[in-house]
Amino acid sequence: MTPLYYTYYESPIGIMQIGGTEHMIHEIKFVDHKDHLLHGEPGVGEIMHICTEQLIEYFSGKRRVFDIPIVQEGTEFQQKVWGHLHEIDYGKTISYIDLAKKMGDANTTRAVANANAKNRIALINPCHRVIGSDKNLTGYAWGLWRKKWLLQHEFRIIHGIQTLF
Repeated sequence: MTPLYYTYYESPIGIMQIGGTEHMIHEIKFVDHKDHLLHGEPGVGEIMHICTEQLIEYFSGKRRVFDIPIVQEGTEFQQKVWGHLHEIDYGKTISYIDLAKKMGDANTTRAVANANAKNRIALINPCHRVIGSDKNLTGYAWGLWRKKWLLQHEFRIIHGIQTLF
Protein backbone atom coordinates (compact mmCIF):
# COMPACT_ATOMS: atom_id res chain seq x y z
CA MET A 1 0.00 0.00 0.00
CA THR A 2 1.20 3.48 -0.87
CA PRO A 3 2.01 5.50 2.26
CA LEU A 4 -0.24 8.39 3.17
CA TYR A 5 1.29 11.77 3.75
CA TYR A 6 -0.31 14.24 6.12
CA THR A 7 -0.30 17.98 6.33
CA TYR A 8 -2.44 20.45 8.25
CA TYR A 9 -4.24 23.66 7.45
CA GLU A 10 -5.47 26.06 10.13
CA SER A 11 -8.87 27.07 8.74
CA PRO A 12 -11.15 29.72 10.23
CA ILE A 13 -13.13 26.89 11.86
CA GLY A 14 -10.33 24.67 13.07
CA ILE A 15 -7.40 22.55 12.09
CA MET A 16 -7.92 20.47 8.96
CA GLN A 17 -5.95 17.29 8.50
CA ILE A 18 -5.24 16.51 4.85
CA GLY A 19 -4.13 13.00 3.99
CA GLY A 20 -3.10 11.72 0.62
CA THR A 21 -0.58 10.09 -1.65
CA GLU A 22 1.55 11.77 -4.26
CA HIS A 23 -1.41 11.80 -6.67
CA MET A 24 -4.69 11.67 -4.70
CA ILE A 25 -6.33 13.17 -1.64
CA HIS A 26 -7.76 10.44 0.62
CA GLU A 27 -9.09 12.49 3.52
CA ILE A 28 -9.74 15.99 4.71
CA LYS A 29 -11.16 16.23 8.19
CA PHE A 30 -11.35 18.61 11.08
CA VAL A 31 -9.24 17.80 14.12
CA ASP A 32 -10.50 19.22 17.39
CA HIS A 33 -7.56 18.33 19.61
CA LYS A 34 -3.89 18.69 18.76
CA ASP A 35 -3.19 15.33 20.42
CA HIS A 36 -5.27 13.74 17.61
CA LEU A 37 -2.91 14.95 14.89
CA LEU A 38 -1.38 12.15 12.85
CA HIS A 39 2.15 12.10 11.65
CA GLY A 40 2.41 10.18 8.39
CA GLU A 41 5.34 9.69 6.11
CA PRO A 42 7.70 12.66 5.90
CA GLY A 43 7.31 14.97 2.93
CA VAL A 44 4.35 16.60 1.29
CA GLY A 45 3.72 16.14 -2.40
CA GLU A 46 2.47 18.60 -4.97
CA ILE A 47 -1.14 17.44 -4.57
CA MET A 48 -1.05 18.36 -0.86
CA HIS A 49 0.13 21.87 -1.70
CA ILE A 50 -2.59 22.25 -4.34
CA CYS A 51 -5.23 21.00 -1.89
CA THR A 52 -4.09 23.44 0.79
CA GLU A 53 -4.13 26.31 -1.71
CA GLN A 54 -7.65 25.40 -2.82
CA LEU A 55 -8.84 25.27 0.80
CA ILE A 56 -7.33 28.73 1.39
CA GLU A 57 -9.16 29.99 -1.71
CA TYR A 58 -12.44 28.41 -0.53
CA PHE A 59 -12.25 30.03 2.89
CA SER A 60 -11.32 33.40 1.38
CA GLY A 61 -14.37 33.23 -0.91
CA LYS A 62 -12.39 32.86 -4.14
CA ARG A 63 -13.15 29.17 -4.85
CA ARG A 64 -16.52 27.48 -5.24
CA VAL A 65 -15.46 24.23 -6.91
CA PHE A 66 -12.51 22.01 -6.04
CA ASP A 67 -10.64 20.31 -8.86
CA ILE A 68 -8.18 17.98 -7.22
CA PRO A 69 -8.24 14.19 -7.51
CA ILE A 70 -9.81 12.42 -4.55
CA VAL A 71 -10.47 8.84 -3.58
CA GLN A 72 -11.91 7.16 -0.53
CA GLU A 73 -12.86 3.59 0.14
CA GLY A 74 -16.52 2.79 0.51
CA THR A 75 -19.31 0.56 -0.69
CA GLU A 76 -20.85 1.00 -4.11
CA PHE A 77 -23.81 2.77 -2.49
CA GLN A 78 -21.56 5.11 -0.51
CA GLN A 79 -19.60 5.96 -3.65
CA LYS A 80 -22.88 6.77 -5.42
CA VAL A 81 -23.98 9.07 -2.58
CA TRP A 82 -20.60 10.81 -2.49
CA GLY A 83 -20.77 11.27 -6.26
CA HIS A 84 -24.13 12.99 -5.94
CA LEU A 85 -22.72 15.41 -3.37
CA HIS A 86 -20.69 17.04 -6.15
CA GLU A 87 -23.92 17.95 -7.92
CA ILE A 88 -25.07 20.19 -5.06
CA ASP A 89 -24.24 23.73 -6.11
CA TYR A 90 -22.16 26.01 -3.93
CA GLY A 91 -24.39 27.92 -1.55
CA LYS A 92 -27.33 25.52 -2.05
CA THR A 93 -28.70 22.73 0.11
CA ILE A 94 -30.64 19.52 -0.42
CA SER A 95 -32.48 17.37 2.10
CA TYR A 96 -31.49 13.79 2.82
CA ILE A 97 -34.83 12.57 1.45
CA ASP A 98 -34.49 14.64 -1.74
CA LEU A 99 -30.99 13.24 -2.22
CA ALA A 100 -32.39 9.72 -1.77
CA LYS A 101 -35.12 10.49 -4.32
CA LYS A 102 -32.53 11.86 -6.72
CA MET A 103 -30.72 8.55 -6.40
CA GLY A 104 -33.94 6.73 -7.25
CA ASP A 105 -35.42 5.54 -3.96
CA ALA A 106 -36.88 7.70 -1.17
CA ASN A 107 -36.79 4.63 1.10
CA THR A 108 -32.99 4.87 1.24
CA THR A 109 -33.03 8.16 3.16
CA ARG A 110 -31.44 6.65 6.26
CA ALA A 111 -28.78 4.85 4.19
CA VAL A 112 -28.04 8.14 2.38
CA ALA A 113 -27.60 9.86 5.75
CA ASN A 114 -25.30 7.06 6.95
CA ALA A 115 -23.19 7.26 3.78
CA ASN A 116 -23.02 11.02 4.16
CA ALA A 117 -21.77 10.59 7.73
CA LYS A 118 -18.97 8.31 6.54
CA ASN A 119 -17.62 10.88 4.09
CA ARG A 120 -13.98 11.56 5.01
CA ILE A 121 -13.29 14.28 2.47
CA ALA A 122 -14.77 17.45 3.98
CA LEU A 123 -15.66 20.37 1.71
CA ILE A 124 -14.55 18.69 -1.51
CA ASN A 125 -17.36 16.15 -1.03
CA PRO A 126 -19.74 18.85 0.24
CA CYS A 127 -21.74 16.78 2.74
CA HIS A 128 -22.34 19.98 4.74
CA ARG A 129 -24.90 20.95 2.06
CA VAL A 130 -27.27 18.11 3.03
CA ILE A 131 -29.89 19.13 5.60
CA GLY A 132 -33.07 17.80 7.16
CA SER A 133 -36.36 17.85 5.24
CA ASP A 134 -37.63 20.45 7.73
CA LYS A 135 -34.69 22.71 6.70
CA ASN A 136 -32.96 22.16 10.04
CA LEU A 137 -29.28 21.40 10.26
CA THR A 138 -28.84 17.76 11.13
CA GLY A 139 -25.83 15.53 11.25
CA TYR A 140 -22.32 16.67 10.55
CA ALA A 141 -19.39 14.54 11.66
CA TRP A 142 -17.35 17.62 12.55
CA GLY A 143 -20.04 19.48 14.48
CA LEU A 144 -23.24 21.28 13.57
CA TRP A 145 -21.62 24.63 14.40
CA ARG A 146 -19.15 24.03 11.55
CA LYS A 147 -21.94 23.00 9.18
CA LYS A 148 -23.78 26.22 10.02
CA TRP A 149 -20.62 28.29 9.54
CA LEU A 150 -19.89 26.69 6.14
CA LEU A 151 -23.44 27.21 4.86
CA GLN A 152 -23.46 30.83 6.08
CA HIS A 153 -20.04 31.40 4.50
CA GLU A 154 -21.25 30.16 1.12
CA PHE A 155 -24.49 32.16 1.40
CA ARG A 156 -22.51 35.34 2.13
CA ILE A 157 -20.25 34.77 -0.87
CA ILE A 158 -23.16 34.00 -3.23
CA HIS A 159 -25.23 36.98 -2.13
CA GLY A 160 -22.40 39.44 -1.61
CA ILE A 161 -23.23 40.05 2.02
CA GLN A 162 -20.11 40.95 3.92
CA THR A 163 -19.85 41.18 7.67
CA LEU A 164 -17.13 42.48 9.92
CA PHE A 165 -17.07 39.40 12.12
